[in-house]
Amino acid sequence: MKAADLPTYYNICEILEHNLEHRGDKIALLSENGSFTFREVSEQVNRVGNALIRSGVQFGECVAILCPDRPEWVSVFFATAKIGGVALGLNTLLKTDEYDYILKDARVKVLVVHDSLKALVEPIIKKHDTLIKVITVTDNKSIKCTTFTDWIDGEKSELNSATTHREDFCSLHYSSGTTGVPKGVLHMHKDYPLIAQLSGVDLFGIAENDRTFSVAKLFFVYGIGGNLIFPWYVGASCVLYAGPPRQAAAVLKAISTFKPTVFVSVPTIYSAILSLPNFYKRFDIGSLRMCISAGEPLPLQTWNTWRDATEIEILDTIGCTETYHTFMANRPGEVRPGSSGKPIRGYDVRLVDDEGKDVQAGMVGNLMVRGESTALFYLHQSEKTRHSFRGEWLFTGDQYLQDKDGYYWHKGRVDDMLKVGGLWVSPMEIEEVLSGHDSVADCAVVGHYDNAGLLKPKAFVCLRNGVEPSDELFEQLVKLCAKTLDAHKRPRWLEFNNDLPRTSTGKLQRFKLREQ
Repeated sequence: MKAADLPTYYNICEILEHNLEHRGDKIALLSENGSFTFREVSEQVNRVGNALIRSGVQFGECVAILCPDRPEWVSVFFATAKIGGVALGLNTLLKTDEYDYILKDARVKVLVVHDSLKALVEPIIKKHDTLIKVITVTDNKSIKCTTFTDWIDGEKSELNSATTHREDFCSLHYSSGTTGVPKGVLHMHKDYPLIAQLSGVDLFGIAENDRTFSVAKLFFVYGIGGNLIFPWYVGASCVLYAGPPRQAAAVLKAISTFKPTVFVSVPTIYSAILSLPNFYKRFDIGSLRMCISAGEPLPLQTWNTWRDATEIEILDTIGCTETYHTFMANRPGEVRPGSSGKPIRGYDVRLVDDEGKDVQAGMVGNLMVRGESTALFYLHQSEKTRHSFRGEWLFTGDQYLQDKDGYYWHKGRVDDMLKVGGLWVSPMEIEEVLSGHDSVADCAVVGHYDNAGLLKPKAFVCLRNGVEPSDELFEQLVKLCAKTLDAHKRPRWLEFNNDLPRTSTGKLQRFKLREQ
């Protein structure tokens, strides 16, 4: 499928509304806040769209959503796109100053915020001249403000889509901030059916009888793609999970309750689940037929342990905000554990050196990708745009090696690589060794300067539930590294931590560890 196959004038609401004729009464989404049919969702989208128009939102203006994964999030997103606006799902784990930055950068016109998160933005609301209305999503009927329910009360359930070009912008996403300040990425209406077909259908084989469930939240492209766009594109149902993704028991309970067939997750969550003794006996996960992972490379041990416990292979994949979703993946039945798989249909990748020249086979290089869903630029960040967007190609910042069978193996981020004693060291290689110890649940390696000002590897280790730090365990890990790694790769420091700094989608924030 190519963008040219779509009508010139196209609106992503078609992904929802094409289900109305034959599936109008089918359950579209399930959540703790109730279940809703495709027709019910569509009618609420129209009410919200009419409310947005009445509030003064014009074509191309931005509507922000700061809310857990609830039905209101979905209706505001599609309603904004339907009237020709730009929908912005805000990360629910940011700080006030970060929301301040994004609201200004995106020139947000309307903010829809859940009452549990409102205190984070109340101090800055009056600073933004573009912000004309704040709507509160709440279950508290006594709250004194403009509630979502009151806002759409009396609005018509019919609404015609704006005449949007397939290349009009419809959504704005801010990068998850693994390296610092988030970058705004705009995507077009055309990108949604493209990724739904190329990833959802062609790669994962999601079909009408599936039910998806994601711990990656809707504000993240991985979450909204895998758990809203992919299922609705084929008439499948999705489960919205509003709770914290790292509470493994709560995630497993949701799977037991809602019976999804496709589980969309990240390595950190798979590891957290595996740390629960006999989880597969305590919780009913028998409905699952497919498990998908992204966000960061999936450790080999996690893959093996999960497969042994559940008899389900995890499909490790890679995508990014800039391409909207997956561009490389392991296929069902063709998994190479520990690798990121091969490029999927519709995308090309290449490995280049620091001068932009293709590297020789078997050599580590910088990963470049191109495909029709790739964004054009970073909003208001021209210098970073020039660095990453290089003609047709996107410089991902990841380093990879391609093996003789065409599988790609992640070797770290460009800015994560360590030069120790004149030799390059991949933190991932050290992390893989440490993760091989039965007591280790998670770990990370960064560069740290010694007293002589020389860069050396430093390891941060999180232990499994019930395992306590000890001198004996410390020595075991040191000996494991000494036995497995070359001298220059061995950690000079090893620290036990309760957890590691990660984004809400599970990506490791190494820059925060470097500051410790």
